[in-house]
Amino acid sequence: MGITENLFEIRERMAVAARKAGRDPACVKLVAVSKTFPVEAIRGAYVAGQRRFGENKVRELAFKAAALPADIEWHLIGHLQSNKAKTALETAAYLHAADSVKLLQRLDRLAGELGRAPEILLEINISGEESKFGVDPESARELTVTAAECRNIRLAGLMTMAPFDASESELHFIFGSLRRLRDALQAESGLELPELSMGMSGDFEIAIAEGATLVRIGTSIFGGR
Repeated sequence: MGITENLFEIRERMAVAARKAGRDPACVKLVAVSKTFPVEAIRGAYVAGQRRFGENKVRELAFKAAALPADIEWHLIGHLQSNKAKTALETAAYLHAADSVKLLQRLDRLAGELGRAPEILLEINISGEESKFGVDPESARELTVTAAECRNIRLAGLMTMAPFDASESELHFIFGSLRRLRDALQAESGLELPELSMGMSGDFEIAIAEGATLVRIGTSIFGGR
């Protein structure tokens, strides 16, 4: 199947998963992960109606954003280094991987200088994998306090990644844990944290069952890398 057909199938599966969980399908948004794929592939998805795209690297994101329509909503989903924060802010509407007080403060200062108001998600390493970026759930509380003090960025929610070999029960635990952490942080801080970025090609239906609002899907749309 081509990109158009793949998008249709993914959207249908997302809607079925949402209804099965008693949720409104409109509450779950698809971020098409276009990292490493050429501009032509992204344009094909755009023609098929997709408007949210996710990139891992700031340089690749900036290149593609300059070559594609201005109404695309870009999501930076990869690890963000402080020295690339300004370029990321110039392009991305959502930054999925804030993981330190220093980075949040830098983003807040630069966003003010640029006149930008990005949506920020904290990356939480729920699974505890040493190979993954993100902070532990307890550290998320300190970051939430810092974000509440920021004036130019908005903390919109949390993001996590599950191990590729996780069982179905482990996936439910990981994604459910992120939702419960979000709920606790909302109650403690008074902030609204509507977004849960979790779920990829192999596990997005379980993520939706556990409350995902943003699913990051690449391979099932664009094919293997």
